Amino acid sequence: MDYRISEPVVGPRSEDVLPESITTAVKVVVVGGFGVGKTTLVGSVSEIRPLTTEETMTQAGAGVDDIAGVERKSETTVAMDFGRITLSDELVLYVFGTPGQQRFWFLWDGLFEGALGAVVLVDARRLEDSFDVMGRLEERGVPFIVAINSFPDAPSYPVSDLREALDIPDAVPVIDCDARERTSSRDGLLSLVRYLHALTTTTTEPR
Repeated sequence: MDYRISEPVVGPRSEDVLPESITTAVKVVVVGGFGVGKTTLVGSVSEIRPLTTEETMTQAGAGVDDIAGVERKSETTVAMDFGRITLSDELVLYVFGTPGQQRFWFLWDGLFEGALGAVVLVDARRLEDSFDVMGRLEERGVPFIVAINSFPDAPSYPVSDLREALDIPDAVPVIDCDARERTSSRDGLLSLVRYLHALTTTTTEPR
């Protein structure tokens, strides 16, 4: 009997293989309300082909999902997004995007396991959608920064007004971010890494 494989076994693409110099991997999560750009950010910043779990929205979600302000959105993340970005010769960042619809929030437990921090992506047109998101992070004790995603028709507010409206502590960074742009998304993730490092340094300093 001939057991030869007729089709070649395809391994990972060369660009997806981690460099041998990598010694540290850090997991972070991108969270936010429905339609704020989480999938876009993960896709724009990832150096590998991102994993997405987007499905077409159907009539079954009518009356369940609040699509006010994002009526043109036709797909939604039902599990997670995943990407990877190498920050240095030794450090790689694994980026997970959460589903924005509250009926899928039960998946957050697994996605946050082992995560050091989060980027809360905010749509300035729908600030109220961020309250529950940040509340869940605070309950879990997950450090986070806030990134205001750039939408063409979004109003522009001073950072001080945003802090007051969202009740964000002064120590938490609030930055601008264009989720469509790789450089901007990367800068947002670097801001989170710097914030996490500052928190670690503060808590380990001798008193």
